[in-house]
Amino acid sequence: MSKNVKVGVIGVGYLGRFHAHKYAAMENVELVGVADADPERAQVVADECGTRAFSDYRELIAQVDAVSIAVPTPLHHEVAKTCLLHKVDVMVEKPITTTLPQADDLIELAKQHQRILQVGHLERFNPAVLAMQPLLTHPLFIEAHRIAVFKERGTDVDVVLDLMIHDIDIILSIVKSPIVSILTAGAPVITKLTDIANARLIFANGCTANITVSRISMENMRRMRIFQPGQYLSVDFGKKEIMAVRLQPGKNGGNPVPEITKSSFQDQDALELELRDFIHHVRERSQPAVAGEEGRRALDVALQVVEQIHNDRQRIEQILIDEGQGDLLAFLSPN
Repeated sequence: MSKNVKVGVIGVGYLGRFHAHKYAAMENVELVGVADADPERAQVVADECGTRAFSDYRELIAQVDAVSIAVPTPLHHEVAKTCLLHKVDVMVEKPITTTLPQADDLIELAKQHQRILQVGHLERFNPAVLAMQPLLTHPLFIEAHRIAVFKERGTDVDVVLDLMIHDIDIILSIVKSPIVSILTAGAPVITKLTDIANARLIFANGCTANITVSRISMENMRRMRIFQPGQYLSVDFGKKEIMAVRLQPGKNGGNPVPEITKSSFQDQDALELELRDFIHHVRERSQPAVAGEEGRRALDVALQVVEQIHNDRQRIEQILIDEGQGDLLAFLSPN
């Protein structure tokens, strides 16, 4: 590989635009171009980054070593597959694909063609999450909340694949045990897909994780609390802060005293850390921590949550129909 890693960005909407700007500012990285189905948008981002615009991403991948893929989720498989077949390393935004067979296909193609396949689970690179890792011992209970003000962006999938999958991925990475039970609840409120959801994951080692997500809230909040023997950890993803609380023996046999440690990492950029990590693996031909297999594992659990919520909703709808409450069913269904 030449000194400069030649990269491209496919899909330069809200998130892809940031990818392009990060690459354009990196040393020893050449942003060859950006591609988007909207030629005007591609040109605007290309002008911002001092690079070329492509309306057909297949023309771009013929000129690069690696790409970031930030197209709508239903297109992840098609675009990533084409890139891997052309022996281009791939960073694909989460979720890796919309189905497990599609994810398996990309993982197998990456192996066959000896390509890097990394999945953009951005929160893994949140500096507060990175700082949390050495503090973990044996998580017993995890509480996660990820709520957001409604935006049209991301509504091509339901809130589980849009937001919850972030927390599912982090939890799977820190609880080294298989899931034995999943309990769910959720409902569509504004869109035809699930907009608010809760999942309780119970692991074989006794850990329980309770995850609540919403994209119809009046505020934004992204937090996770972890309880483990003798310690409580609180991670604020948005503020990039971590707080650790541990009880210390009181003086002269008195009541235990909480020892609180707080750290803030607001000056660190998670997306830049993630993309630099990707470029590192492209250069070194090494396996990313968030490779295709990790993306598939998070997708597997997320799809189980989606399926349970869907099946529960179908049962409720059938009960309302059987009881002659069609008007209530119509009222509960978003336009």
